Amino acid sequence: MRMDQSTGTTAGELVNSLPESELADLIFQYGEERFSRRIARAIVRARERNALASTQELTTVIKESVPAAYRHGRIHCATRTFQALRIAVNRELDVLEPAIRDAVDMLRPGGRIAVISFHSLEDRIVKHTFRALAERPHPQVAVLTKRPQVPSEAECQANPRARSAKLRVAERLSKESVQ
Repeated sequence: MRMDQSTGTTAGELVNSLPESELADLIFQYGEERFSRRIARAIVRARERNALASTQELTTVIKESVPAAYRHGRIHCATRTFQALRIAVNRELDVLEPAIRDAVDMLRPGGRIAVISFHSLEDRIVKHTFRALAERPHPQVAVLTKRPQVPSEAECQANPRARSAKLRVAERLSKESVQ
């Protein structure tokens, strides 16, 4: 799950070492998983017997910890937990705002930055960063998308992975247009 495999904590280390409350908070915060407490409790019980060594083991623990109806939802019942672990391991949300600001700094006046997010937490950071960069009295960008652009139904049918994509665009302002 790590983008840079030479450094950082692994998902396995998080799953096998975090206290139950911290694991539940991580799953809830980054995965927006409503059964985060149940899942964390089940993970801690399972790892008391043996450390979880594979994604299949973790998936089985998650499946057994959630209600039966939740196991057969629109998305797999372990998706949000794995997403939360990936976000935590890669510190994805921590680096997003600085990356956007750096990208805007590199744009020439009239240049545009387009950001596609696939998760509501990412989209919120993009939205707030664009708004902050567009604030008076010294705006750096003009936000071109008041609301995020989302794929059409036809696009989602042709490309199911596009279903959660949200596009936001901003244009770099010249210093003269700011004053």
